[in-house]
Amino acid sequence: MPKDVSWQGKTVHTGVWKSAAAGPRMARRLNIDGDGQGDLQGHGGEQRAVLVYQIQSYAYWQEYFGRSDFVFGQFGENFTVDGLPDDEVCVGDRYRIGEAEFEVTQPRVTCYRVGLRLGEPELPALLVSHHRPGFYLRVITEGNVRAGEDIVRTRVGPEALSVADLDALLYLPGRDPDLLRRALAIPALSPGWQGSFRELAAAPAARSTGWDGFRPLRVTKIVHETPSVLSIELEAEDGAKLPAAEAGQYLTLRIDGAADPPPVRSYSLSSAPGAPAYRLSVKREEHGFVSKYLHASLRAGAVLEAAAPRGEFTLAPGTGPVALVSAGIGVTPVMAMLHQLAAEHAGRPVWWVHVARNRREHAFAREAHTLLAALREAHEHVFYTAAPAAPGVRHGRPTVASLAELGIPGQATAYLCGPGPFMAAIQDALVRIGLTADRIHTELFGARSPVNPGVAGRLRVPPHQPPGEPGTGPMITFARSGLSVPWSPRHGSVLDLADACDVPTRWACRTGVCHTCVTPLLAGDVEYRPLPLEPPGPGEVLVCCARPKGDLVLDL
Repeated sequence: MPKDVSWQGKTVHTGVWKSAAAGPRMARRLNIDGDGQGDLQGHGGEQRAVLVYQIQSYAYWQEYFGRSDFVFGQFGENFTVDGLPDDEVCVGDRYRIGEAEFEVTQPRVTCYRVGLRLGEPELPALLVSHHRPGFYLRVITEGNVRAGEDIVRTRVGPEALSVADLDALLYLPGRDPDLLRRALAIPALSPGWQGSFRELAAAPAARSTGWDGFRPLRVTKIVHETPSVLSIELEAEDGAKLPAAEAGQYLTLRIDGAADPPPVRSYSLSSAPGAPAYRLSVKREEHGFVSKYLHASLRAGAVLEAAAPRGEFTLAPGTGPVALVSAGIGVTPVMAMLHQLAAEHAGRPVWWVHVARNRREHAFAREAHTLLAALREAHEHVFYTAAPAAPGVRHGRPTVASLAELGIPGQATAYLCGPGPFMAAIQDALVRIGLTADRIHTELFGARSPVNPGVAGRLRVPPHQPPGEPGTGPMITFARSGLSVPWSPRHGSVLDLADACDVPTRWACRTGVCHTCVTPLLAGDVEYRPLPLEPPGPGEVLVCCARPKGDLVLDL
């Protein structure tokens, strides 16, 4: 059963510490009686009820690591088997063991906890690169199973793709498109792996990052949209044409002269894609050092260092209805989307829903109204939270009832931007009025929500300098967190440094396999230890195994 173990100053709740069980055990739909999984996001459930590993792989790893201390359950498996090698067993194969029947659903999910169990941190990557991952079974017929019973194959899976084949197809480079199509034709393949393969099959060509690192942009115009919102237009200092940004992307600025080291901040672009200048809009925050500096000190003609436009919160092509929903300064990325829809003379029905405090704090009111008037089918709805109802304006915040009254169709694609609680409430309300969750896209200010599988009971604190003596190495800047930290070799990776600073991060394998930790690299260069099994895309870095070669700026 799962237990809490100490790891790198954290508590991990995990069921990887298995031990041999005497006598028969009942194999049930979700697991074996007496067994449990600590992290049900990555392990367990009907598709991953039983984990299988081969005794032949035990011998392989004992020789590889020069060890002789392995015991049954060492790799976190439920069944230790003689035979059934990963390069012969196929997803979709069925086997009878004792009273129960099982079906192979997917390879093992690569995970740092198997390395934790063995005391070999690089093991998740080695399981994949050496083609010995092990595999999961779902229970077709419940029944008792005991050690020593024969394993009898009762059905051969379609497509004849082995566990090792599919594991390599997901985690290793050089994918064969035909194999992706064949993998998606296997009914027994778990929904999670089917989704991953569909994403790989539909993946667009890599986006251009525009330029590497930071380049100087000159401030050509400053406009006060409201008393607290400033728009800044930027053009290339050398007069060259700027690469077109996609509607919804953001620009990251390095503000020389504001402090030492120069602070780095990201702001959504509010300009039309393809406009000759980038326009970004900044709200003055009471405790925002950089926003107050820009409002008080920035003048036309100043030069700012900027990384190329980035971001995945972008308007997808299509002909269906669109809902653009924002609150406060969250209007900026959806303003760019509205410009794109107007420029394309789109026939798509558009619902524009914006929340502001009052007319005085309503940024882009006239601009949005003019663009909406040019669209064939547009629906403009504005809510003021600190002012009474006015002609064409509702009082209060959107609710399930008020959103239902707007007539947003269930097949609409929605784009939300604003404070976290606002977006959570609106997302829930949109689902309740009929939109599906996969059609709702969000852009959150600040750091992304972390993904730290198995880490239990960890209090979230604001990012801070790491404990201990300050480093003397390159400067590592976490742009979303507004933190710059000198590197110290005592940190094994950039991810280890981020953890020490409580910068929110996303990871799973911590050895360069799963790409959960992939992060936009705004400036700088890294080296990898260990080398990832598949390198990240242009302008990206795998922080779990990266070390800086110089100053870095990361979108974390």
